[in-house]
Amino acid sequence: MIRKELRIILLSLGVSLLLTIAKFAAYFLTHSVAILSDSLESIINVVAGAFACYSIYLAGKPKDENHPYGHGKVEFFSIGFEGAMIFIAGVLILFKAGQFFFAHPGLEQIDNGLWMIGGTAVVNGLLGLFLIRSGKKLGSITLSGNGQHLMTDMYSSLALIVALLILKFTGLTWIDPLVSVIVAVLILRKGYQLMRQSISGLMDETDMKVVDKVADILNRNRRPAWIDVHNMRVQQYGNNYHIDCHVTLPWYLNLSEVHEELKIMESCVSRELGANEVEFFIHPDPCIPKAAAIAR
Repeated sequence: MIRKELRIILLSLGVSLLLTIAKFAAYFLTHSVAILSDSLESIINVVAGAFACYSIYLAGKPKDENHPYGHGKVEFFSIGFEGAMIFIAGVLILFKAGQFFFAHPGLEQIDNGLWMIGGTAVVNGLLGLFLIRSGKKLGSITLSGNGQHLMTDMYSSLALIVALLILKFTGLTWIDPLVSVIVAVLILRKGYQLMRQSISGLMDETDMKVVDKVADILNRNRRPAWIDVHNMRVQQYGNNYHIDCHVTLPWYLNLSEVHEELKIMESCVSRELGANEVEFFIHPDPCIPKAAAIAR
């Protein structure tokens, strides 16, 4: 599965590199600061894509003595790095747009620029959707984060096309840097969101969607001996899950029977999550007859 993720992210990296070249070509044709802003963000796509390749490779390495829980957390670091790079690009675009408000060169060949940016927007949109869907299917936040970044790039390109069309028919050159500012704000927002997601993952913030998903699996596969599950915590590292909880079982079960019940619980969750690996740490609690009557 990791090899599949690597192939997908390498495809994204190659396409991002080609689109960056196309956008800079459009800038040199038109001298539009808004197109330059879009081009600068695309450089970030390439750098972030390269780092994502390394993080997916590292996340796929097996556990070792120094990393007993595996290397999956590097994916949170990857999207944090991508978010930081996006944020820096947004700041640079704001600075460049401010300069062009006071000294704006004449625009040229707007028609050619529109076609080139339109083409890159379509490709980014299709690639972004593919990465987001692949990330959800494979449980890779790196692929999903990269896809969200490309979708933001597509939206900013569409806004840029609208602005250039208005500029073409009205001749209002101040629209160009104004749109650049709007694009920069969108980029800053996306950068913040990715950094926030990265910090949440690195700090093991509870993801209630994942917890609810595990709880739903246990409810649907519940056996008579599973009296209660409590103190459940779920940590996700890429497409690997670490789950620990307390399970209340009948007090009269012997050790072998307890072990069998816990193995069934672990296998049903592992099967339905569709993860690379699900690691359970379960603490069994005995249920005395009086408590069992209350539980019913």
